[in-house]
Amino acid sequence: MQTDPIIDTIDDTPRPKPSRRTSARFMLSHPLHILSLGFGSGLSPIAPGTVGTLFAWVSFVVFNPHLTVAEWAVLIAAGFVAGCWFCGFTAKKMGISDPSPVVWDEIIAFWLVLLFVTPATFTGQLWAFIVFRFFDMVKPPPISYFDRRLKGGFGIMFDDIAAAFFTLLVIALWRMTI
Repeated sequence: MQTDPIIDTIDDTPRPKPSRRTSARFMLSHPLHILSLGFGSGLSPIAPGTVGTLFAWVSFVVFNPHLTVAEWAVLIAAGFVAGCWFCGFTAKKMGISDPSPVVWDEIIAFWLVLLFVTPATFTGQLWAFIVFRFFDMVKPPPISYFDRRLKGGFGIMFDDIAAAFFTLLVIALWRMTI
């Protein structure tokens, strides 16, 4: 029996129905799912990308006193490269090209934002969070172009890196005006 494809509302491309329901059981079925799903933060039934970004923020605050800028850079670069692989793996197992519970992309991208804005006050970090979430959710051009064109794990990761870039651009322009 063949299942009906889900039609994506953004680009009207047929996508297979999810083969697995995202749950703690699914997450714990493979170590790569734990990373892809942001250690469970992506399992939130409401706004998993936002919850994943909040996880990124909290984990950055916890780890930042213990890591140098160079160590953060290595962690973020390695996290991006590895994330291309394991986010793609999890997405394939879920049967969705870019599943919302996969939040490793938000984690890496927001760590990058925080690395560049630190030291910043809580208010400065909050604004970075808000601007990043705007770019990640709304996906204005060219982020939407990357989101539509780039596929697999690299596509999952890259559009969030683009959102991080535009977040940092807005913050840099704002800082130039004050």
